[in-house]
Amino acid sequence: MAQRIPFSTALFYLTLLSALLLTSTAQAASSLIPAPPQVSARSYLVMDADTGHIIAADREDERFAPASLTKMMTSYIVEYEISKGNIAEDDLVLVSEKAWRTGGSRMFIQEGTQVKVGDLLRGVIIQSGNDASVALAEHIAGSERAFADLMNQHARLLGMDDTHFVNATGLPADDHYSSAIDLAKLAKALITRFPDHYAIYSQKYFTYNNIRQPNRNQLLWRDNSVDGIKTGHTDDAGYCLVASAKRDDMRLVSVVMGTDSEEARSRESQKLLAYGFRYYRTHQLYTAGQVLENSKVWAGSRDQIRLGLKEDLAVTVPRGKTDQLEASIELDKVIKGPVAQGQELGKVRVSLGGETVTTVPLVALESVEEGGLFKRIWHAILLFFLGLIG
Repeated sequence: MAQRIPFSTALFYLTLLSALLLTSTAQAASSLIPAPPQVSARSYLVMDADTGHIIAADREDERFAPASLTKMMTSYIVEYEISKGNIAEDDLVLVSEKAWRTGGSRMFIQEGTQVKVGDLLRGVIIQSGNDASVALAEHIAGSERAFADLMNQHARLLGMDDTHFVNATGLPADDHYSSAIDLAKLAKALITRFPDHYAIYSQKYFTYNNIRQPNRNQLLWRDNSVDGIKTGHTDDAGYCLVASAKRDDMRLVSVVMGTDSEEARSRESQKLLAYGFRYYRTHQLYTAGQVLENSKVWAGSRDQIRLGLKEDLAVTVPRGKTDQLEASIELDKVIKGPVAQGQELGKVRVSLGGETVTTVPLVALESVEEGGLFKRIWHAILLFFLGLIG
């Protein structure tokens, strides 16, 4: 005879089941990611600055006139030269007639005067001064044409494969172009390589020669998390903006090229940043130098070696899916001495839901010298009989 379940017990289990179903549904809904927003621009992207992961993009590798976004490379080279000790912010730059006569947006420097490198750098970044850009180019390379060659060399080193510069200003010129992805790479380099100078990009005003000019990046007034980077506009290029913002532990870079107004470039950039911050997060996995594996070394002066990463490893994941991340180590079958510090000995593979997110080299965190003659012979014999070699 079937046993009856008391009504109160049945009601308890039904309530519990409903709660579990609601929780499961809520968790599933929280991890849903909508399609990226519609962006009114010829080309755009939003990228995680720490990982380089492209969250959303369209025509990001197509070549367009960059207008004053060009000055990001001009300022990058100035900051690079300062970091190398080749120039200093207090160095005086003699303003040439060519720099003084350069049209477009200006810092209003005067021919024949001497201006500090630091002031000219702020004139480029904050005031978008074409005159300041030419003055710095001539100071560093001797001429704007030679400086453009230097710009292209740096572009190649940064992997900017769809970029070519012919001037330091971004004024219209044949064969002068860049792409959204290349400008994002440049933005990441500005942020990570020269952090002491990056603060300049968030300054809202700069005064020179008693003329106070505002930064043209309207997002600096609208969003406290935005701290750069550069605007641009010509009739050919349209209205462009490379922006960066940091919230909590996540930094994003957005690029819009070819919008139809100052307001549009700000609005479309805000769309991209809001989408990235709302639905994605940067997850730190390992730090540089962290020991991830201890491995056997054959024919070495020591029998064990510590393995890890050269650089910090972070990945970009949709919010709510961090628990689906998996990391695995693929180690070389045989590690033999000598081993140099930094030598690649395997790979770390990170996957999300079964799909590979990134693969990075696993390297030796220390060096191991070659073992003595007897040890080398003995280990060769052992390896042979273990079937690992031969």
